[in-house]
Amino acid sequence: MGDAQSSCACGSGSSLFLSLISIFFIWVIVLPRNPKITITDALLTQFSFTNTTTNSTLYYNLAFNLTIRNPNKRLGISYRRIRVIGNYQKKRFALVTLPNTTVPFYQGHKNTTFLSDIIVQGQQVVKFGKKEISEFNKEIATGIYNIDAVLALRVKLRLGTIKFHNYGPENIHCKLKLPLSTRNSTLNQTSVSSSFNVTNCGHVSVVTGFFLSWFS
Repeated sequence: MGDAQSSCACGSGSSLFLSLISIFFIWVIVLPRNPKITITDALLTQFSFTNTTTNSTLYYNLAFNLTIRNPNKRLGISYRRIRVIGNYQKKRFALVTLPNTTVPFYQGHKNTTFLSDIIVQGQQVVKFGKKEISEFNKEIATGIYNIDAVLALRVKLRLGTIKFHNYGPENIHCKLKLPLSTRNSTLNQTSVSSSFNVTNCGHVSVVTGFFLSWFS
């Protein structure tokens, strides 16, 4: 009985060791790198809050362009689904799934994809406390609103003819500082608003996260 358990444990240990060695060599050969996501232009044409005893609604109209850069030499990335989550003061006010005309799409190595005129528009009941309402009023006074546009990605990696399983969703935060604009809500892919600072989205780990998930 004891010999059988020892043999089983040794077999499991050997399998785990071989798996780790395989992952290590794949990592060294592939040198996986995460995509770089940048919001290149954005327009906020409505951002108002109605706060009464019977109604506490946030009205919003945000449009933005973004680029996704795949820096890998060997890995291709298939974007299976992209959702945009709008957060303000850590409260969700919007959830938009990009349409089938945009996603899914495949991105080859050393390739950049442009996604233009992504619209996040509507209204949502949001419960703000006194502190949050005070902060909102301060931003009204300054004319600059701090909005967290979160990209929830589901991807599938490809190495040559090898297709890996889906990974995600992973939330990627794009911290926007936006003035209210009187411009048309349609954005031009080639131009950048003078009032908008190009924003790099942080904590992107859809590629390295996929490989590291093999250890868990």
